[in-house]
Amino acid sequence: MFVVIMAGGSGTRFWPVSRKGRPKQFLRISGKDPMVVETCNRLKPLAREEEMILVLGREHLKEARELFKGRNVHILAEPVGRNTAPCIGLGAIYAQHLGSAGPVAFLPADHYIGDPSAFVEGLRKAARLAELGGIVTLGLVPTRPETGYGYIRGSEVHPDFKGLPAYKVSAFVEKPDQDWAQKYLESGEYYWNAGIFVAKPETILKEIQDHLPDLYQGLKQLQKVLGTKAFDKVMEEVYPPLEAISFDYGVMEKTRGPIFVLPCECGWSDVGSWSSLYALKKQSHDPQQNLVEGESLLVECEESFVFNQSGRLVACLGLKNCLVIDTPDALLVADLDKAEEIRKIVEQLRRTEKEDWL
Repeated sequence: MFVVIMAGGSGTRFWPVSRKGRPKQFLRISGKDPMVVETCNRLKPLAREEEMILVLGREHLKEARELFKGRNVHILAEPVGRNTAPCIGLGAIYAQHLGSAGPVAFLPADHYIGDPSAFVEGLRKAARLAELGGIVTLGLVPTRPETGYGYIRGSEVHPDFKGLPAYKVSAFVEKPDQDWAQKYLESGEYYWNAGIFVAKPETILKEIQDHLPDLYQGLKQLQKVLGTKAFDKVMEEVYPPLEAISFDYGVMEKTRGPIFVLPCECGWSDVGSWSSLYALKKQSHDPQQNLVEGESLLVECEESFVFNQSGRLVACLGLKNCLVIDTPDALLVADLDKAEEIRKIVEQLRRTEKEDWL
């Protein structure tokens, strides 16, 4: 089975460790290897390396080639980031070019999966359903009233698929407030939207043709030169003018074709911020609920996260619910509850043209 791994994005919420030149997916955030490598490794039971297609930004091509040196993973570089719809379209035409005849899985490179076996099994089931046509998305079974994720609402059970617990999608829901998130959790009808899709390439391209015709025309131009020396030149001409749009908004929220959500319980986290990493590593907290990584000394501190890559000692006294991230050239100190808002610092750095720290 072919898989398309989307490794674009800037990962601004992990500043100052994550930078423009080395975003979250290339960092050792949740394990011993960079997240993009861990993603490929957990897919080995599902796909051979020559069936893995990694789509990333051109500025990260050199590092990706070094990480996957000696491996048969295909690497495609976008001249500029254009969100997930162009990325998925590019992956679909390349999977066709490589000879894919069945469903393809499209998934982000920077998520954490606590139970890889359950995750792979979920993708296998989704592929069985996608063989019948339509698009299948994995719906992560919620474990708490989360306000930081979008949701998918399932409706009736698919009637024809041998008891497979898939549901027709009745709605995609934006990030809710706390009250609505609690109602979604209690209803049992809603799932976290992880942006993971399974479909045949021709299904993806037909939906793009119907709903994003300009993107479709660009993909057709690229398709004609795949595998030739002209590909890079045409890519440079075609890709930058494309609209930057997500696959959720551009296709999934507009399609009239069959779309299904397949519930999956696999210990998933998008590891989208320092606070989510703090929660993910709960088992590593000390008795005062502090999480410490790197050379640090905490005295009379509670519920704080200290991450030190500076090579010097970080000493903290009397902190509560604080985030301290120290790197060789930048120090972040914040309220841990405001970790989702770190992009504001990045935006301020950009406005004041302090490019050295982006």
